[in-house]
Amino acid sequence: MTFRPVKSLSEGDFTLEGAGVHLYRAFGFHKPREFDPFLLFDDFRNDDPEKFAGGFPWHPHRGIETITYVLEGEVEHGDSLGNRGVLGAGSVQWMTAGSGILHQEMPRGSAAGQMHGFQLWANLPSALKMTAPRYQDIQGSDIPEIVDDDGTRVKIITGSFWGQRGPVDGIAADPLYLDVSVPPNTRKVLPVDTHANTFAYIFAGSGAFRDASRPYGVRVEKEVKGEEVNIRDMSGNRTLVNFDTGDEIVVNSGPEGLRFLLISGQPLQEPVAWHGPIVMNTREELLQAMQELRNGTFIRDGRQ
Repeated sequence: MTFRPVKSLSEGDFTLEGAGVHLYRAFGFHKPREFDPFLLFDDFRNDDPEKFAGGFPWHPHRGIETITYVLEGEVEHGDSLGNRGVLGAGSVQWMTAGSGILHQEMPRGSAAGQMHGFQLWANLPSALKMTAPRYQDIQGSDIPEIVDDDGTRVKIITGSFWGQRGPVDGIAADPLYLDVSVPPNTRKVLPVDTHANTFAYIFAGSGAFRDASRPYGVRVEKEVKGEEVNIRDMSGNRTLVNFDTGDEIVVNSGPEGLRFLLISGQPLQEPVAWHGPIVMNTREELLQAMQELRNGTFIRDGRQ
């Protein structure tokens, strides 16, 4: 087994999206190759409805898949193909935009007014850019959860892990998407595919990703000359951990435990031409998509 070292740590940047939704963007737009096949990752959470109630009104997508994971509150969604639904706490929607779709996503807080969810964009390979759109709405009760002997809990959204497979299937990037909770002061080894790009996103507690015997709480910094990379191996809330190559990740949780998403996928290694919610391979394909939006032919079954 080969331990995956941390390549970089970063914190999400505050931004506004949709009709004024307050969120933190861990990555997006500027690093399509670094996280290939993933394009963007947003963390939207708030207990003030004024900061999320405007939601994400009607907008187009083409050439990508969007993955929405709701922890608290609800997200009501609808699209140009006539689909309607509500994502409740613990549920996941995996939308393959393919050749094109118009949709909206409207967050609603819990009874206490809280909203928390994540959205990940995954690129589609050129051969599937214009595939037919489809949805996979998965209820939280249908997501398998494994509890290990030391109390570590892993929800498997997609991919195979510890002998079980998540309910989302048929995804081009063959990704692994896990929700991992590690008890306080626990060392855990998690297997990953050597050839997949892998990152973790911490959203509760704190911890370190390292293969070492030194006590928790020792902060180690590594400076890479000429690259100005400063790596802290102890991290906390809203931290994105980008891993180098290897086939296992070692987690050391802090005194409050650690909860994070662990996501990996096979890189497509294809050119990326990106404008807003549309991601194609060439500028010409982008221009065609924009023209079709203007002339009403964006949705391939004729509905807008």
